[in-house]
Amino acid sequence: MSSRGVNAKPRNRLLCAPVSKLRLTLACWNYDRTRALLTGQVQADGIDLNYLDLPVEETFFRMLRHKEFDAAEMSLSSYVMSLFLPDRPFIAIPAFPSRFFRHSCIYVHAGSGIQEPKDLIGKRVGTPEYQMTAPVWIRGILSDEYGVPVNSVVYITGGEEEPGRREKLPLDLPPDIRVERIGPEQTLSSMLARGDIDALYTARMPSSFRPGGGSVKRLFEDFPAAERSYFRRTGVFPIMHTVVVRRDVHERDPWVAQSLYKAFCAAQQTTYEDLAETAALKTMLPWLTAHVEETRREMGDDFWPYGLEHNRGALTTFLRYSYEQGLAKTLLRPEQLFAPETLESFKI
Repeated sequence: MSSRGVNAKPRNRLLCAPVSKLRLTLACWNYDRTRALLTGQVQADGIDLNYLDLPVEETFFRMLRHKEFDAAEMSLSSYVMSLFLPDRPFIAIPAFPSRFFRHSCIYVHAGSGIQEPKDLIGKRVGTPEYQMTAPVWIRGILSDEYGVPVNSVVYITGGEEEPGRREKLPLDLPPDIRVERIGPEQTLSSMLARGDIDALYTARMPSSFRPGGGSVKRLFEDFPAAERSYFRRTGVFPIMHTVVVRRDVHERDPWVAQSLYKAFCAAQQTTYEDLAETAALKTMLPWLTAHVEETRREMGDDFWPYGLEHNRGALTTFLRYSYEQGLAKTLLRPEQLFAPETLESFKI
């Protein structure tokens, strides 16, 4: 018999019980700025995160078509369009795992006669999906900066490397914007190589492009100079992807948005620290230190900002492009994109 006696009360075992966390699945690619979430180095408050390392095309397809994940990286353009669906299936947090200057992503056929942006007018231009974020930025920048109206070319859509790709969301475009689909066995990369289309706006480098020569070349051969000039004039570092939470998940547990946002910010901070490390290079780039120092001179210390206020200009520009290009049905404000609890923080 225990020395405590038969009438002794048992200890409260609840004090020792493990704390239960909410199990959520996040689909996101393996970026340096999100890797601490993948490895578990950074934990989201109250969340047991199941991080699926998936390429962006798979993540977008599965989330938009089937809503398979609790949270996911998502094309900014697709997310904006989803806000006009009857069920508004997602709500975003202001974390941006993918950003990209897109001057490098305009490819032209060498025999098309396209030497400068205005030569695109009247041409047939491929794009995997009209609504994908990279071409939205490209079309907007060409219009704003180079006088190439969005409705001045014919857009040819379909798979870049594989036949059969379709728009992930239905389009309802103004009649002056002309979009045609390629054939069931065709690909945009091979069509560009043959000259069946004159140019290609895309996120991925097409397999038909060979640096230094061939039938496919970049419109902006010195794209770093063009992109630096663009940033100096506009202050815009184009946002490609945001992070969304399924709306039913957010409505059930609203705290999830803020918890995930804090975790994405903390994970990104570890990457800033790694880039600043000079005792040993953590990234396989021989002149990483020089590149980081140059980037900070051009763009400031927080050159990949998260949050609404530091991205208001880029978001306002993109929302205007989405509306002007017939994708967004009304001109949205940046505040309308994000879970409201992620837009402010407590003060001490």
